[in-house]
Amino acid sequence: MFRTRLSVSTLASGIALLAGCSTQGQVSGNTMEQATAPLTCTNKAECDAWWGRAQVWVTNHSEYKLQTVTDSIIQTTGPSGGKRALAYQITKTPSNEGTATIGFAARCDNMLGCEPNPWKAGADFKQFVRGGPSQMGTRSGATASGNALPPVSPAPPTKPIPPAMPVQAMPPTLDNQPGQSGQSQTPE
Repeated sequence: MFRTRLSVSTLASGIALLAGCSTQGQVSGNTMEQATAPLTCTNKAECDAWWGRAQVWVTNHSEYKLQTVTDSIIQTTGPSGGKRALAYQITKTPSNEGTATIGFAARCDNMLGCEPNPWKAGADFKQFVRGGPSQMGTRSGATASGNALPPVSPAPPTKPIPPAMPVQAMPPTLDNQPGQSGQSQTPE
């Protein structure tokens, strides 16, 4: 009976230790609030600029390679192999009003926790996308001043492209067409 209690007690201590490791680096309420606040752009120019900044942030902060980049998703490979590194999935969901909401998801494949903390990464991502500097270091070691981009201004309006000349249909074959002799020619 004593052995059973000791084993259960040892097991419980081990679980508590692992749980303690996974919760190290507790985040402040302010960081959690920033990480969970909606990230909604208000017009096409702002949405395009923010989407570009989102891709820059993920490229600078992910140890995994970009897997998918479209107008609605930025996704890295991973997570894999028990790594603590975060894999990212960023989504852009447009609304009928011309706005869009940019979503952030991060996860790792390690039971001891992720590095960096996903809440801190989410808060930093949203700050950077809105035009602020990143407070987290990058994969190459750059800091806030090294990876901040200036705010992006909307592109000036462009001139409309004139209509193209009408396209004529190609003849079904080149045989018997003007300028065709039917003989192969070799350079002299």
